[in-house]
Amino acid sequence: MSNRQSAARVGEQPGDRMIDGARLRDLVVHEDARGSFTEFFSKGWGEGESPAQWSVVASTTGVLRGMHLHRRHDEGFLLLKGRASVGLRDVRPGSPTEGFSTLFEFTGDYPVYLTFPRGIVHGWLFHEPSLHAQSVSETYSEYGDDDNLGCHWSDPALEIPWPTRPILVAPRAEAFGSLAALMADTLRIDPHFRY
Repeated sequence: MSNRQSAARVGEQPGDRMIDGARLRDLVVHEDARGSFTEFFSKGWGEGESPAQWSVVASTTGVLRGMHLHRRHDEGFLLLKGRASVGLRDVRPGSPTEGFSTLFEFTGDYPVYLTFPRGIVHGWLFHEPSLHAQSVSETYSEYGDDDNLGCHWSDPALEIPWPTRPILVAPRAEAFGSLAALMADTLRIDPHFRY
């Protein structure tokens, strides 16, 4: 099966650049009479990602998960079923794309694996019942509250043009403050937080 354009950046213009360190990998679906086979991760791809844990997450229509910031681990997102928007903002001081935001639209019909490094504020909004696989380079049991920070999804400073308002956000995420407060907390916790 040949993949069509499977992930689109909303409002993308010629010359736009990807957040430094973020990668999109179009996945090849091999179909036959039995069904299909899709490889979604291989150490042989040489992209530097080293997942320590994979999780499968189910979300209902209108769920927004985020906006989260991790200082110590990288992350990956693969939509298996459904439709989702994924928003990213680079907040790493000194990064070539510091202050750059992007929004991707994904569909489970055309699999694309998105990876991004630590220091990227991120969240996902699901437009229909969806299932996604999520990878992290540090197990959930290894990281603590000091590396599970966040800001409110609707902060205009994020510059993420969400296509709709979420219906359901976790109480903790709904209580997140501004992006400016997140950055102040991050630098207080880790004054050496850099690109």
